[in-house]
Amino acid sequence: MLKAQPVKARKFHPAWVAAAITFLTLVASAGFRSAPSVLIMPLEMSFGWTRDQISLAVSINVLLFGLTAPFSAALMERFGIRKVVMLALMTVGLGASGTIFMTSPWHLLMLWGVVVGIGTGSMALVFAASIANRWFVKRRGIVIGLLTAATATGQLVFLPGLSYLAVHHGWKSVSLTVGGGALIMVPIVALFLRERPSDLGLLPYGAPDDWEPPKKHSMNAGKLAIVTLKESVKVRDFWYLVASFFVCGLSTSGLMGTHFIPAAMDHGMGQIAAASLLALVGVFDVVGTIFSGWLTDKYDPRKLLFFYYFLRGVSLFLLPSILFKSVHPSTLVFVIFYGLDWVATVPPTIMLCRSILGPSRATVVYGWVFAAHQIGGAIAAYGAAIFRVKFGDYAAAFYTSGFFCIITSVLVLRIAKGIPTKDLTL
Repeated sequence: MLKAQPVKARKFHPAWVAAAITFLTLVASAGFRSAPSVLIMPLEMSFGWTRDQISLAVSINVLLFGLTAPFSAALMERFGIRKVVMLALMTVGLGASGTIFMTSPWHLLMLWGVVVGIGTGSMALVFAASIANRWFVKRRGIVIGLLTAATATGQLVFLPGLSYLAVHHGWKSVSLTVGGGALIMVPIVALFLRERPSDLGLLPYGAPDDWEPPKKHSMNAGKLAIVTLKESVKVRDFWYLVASFFVCGLSTSGLMGTHFIPAAMDHGMGQIAAASLLALVGVFDVVGTIFSGWLTDKYDPRKLLFFYYFLRGVSLFLLPSILFKSVHPSTLVFVIFYGLDWVATVPPTIMLCRSILGPSRATVVYGWVFAAHQIGGAIAAYGAAIFRVKFGDYAAAFYTSGFFCIITSVLVLRIAKGIPTKDLTL
């Protein structure tokens, strides 16, 4: 077996290539994650389906996206990242393209909800966490921030283009475009993504000469995921992380990611303008999440989470009063601020997951915490539609989400109580 060489022996570490391929894959495959906001109104007009019917499919998608994550993390540990990601990309591509043949709501539930939900859940943030944990010792926080930004940004930066396609070429063109984007990434992953630094005879980026990799688990993927859950639920801090990330999903992908565009259109804003605003959230999300990763490498992740959730809650309380028919300065202020905070919670949350059962199972633990995130998102995706049908607007949904964010900002200060900050960043 080829002996690993110290990182300092090379000027450029291949870990950055692995991070770049992961970034591109997450951006490409996240295109379909942005489609719900774009397609809600066109599907209503094309089929006469109600908003809650369409939102139920989105809710199932978001839920399975999360529930698949811990098993996906275990599968990556057992069978390798490349195989799992390539299969997931093909599932997303075929499921997205297959929606052009749907004629009834249950087709939407199966294709958009189940197939694409499982496919996207099989990579996403657990893919990012796996790459960061395998390839990096130093700069792990900022890499997690970068790859997390790819996931959220991929959902948002495509919105203006997808909205243009939906308005001028019909909703089917959106399905074909995002399905094709996922399939294109399959050969790229096959050719350029390596499993581990040891495959190249190297240590992870920033690892000392005496670094030893975490012991690989021999149990099958399903058992590893279940055993990890059984052991994690006995740890108090795991429940704090689950509760906080539940609220994170409730206030981002489920609510804003799904309903911001329909909410803005309810106030008279055009679809492309509303999509452009949400895409701008994605632009600032890149800055905010990378900066959050940098902060996570330097400061207590618990304190970072306090500020993130508190400020997000305040912004959601203000949102109903600043949705206008045109792009108002206060709307832009909200977009910039919310974008910086969109997924800034992820790097410190991933870092705190390492304190639950240790680094060797940190990714699987995060998979279960992320499942809670998506359960929150699923509830918001469907619940906000119910609020809209019952009250005629989304104000109650925004206020409810903001309230939970404020409560969570206090809760997160109790996470990992007593564990030195230096132990969280090892």
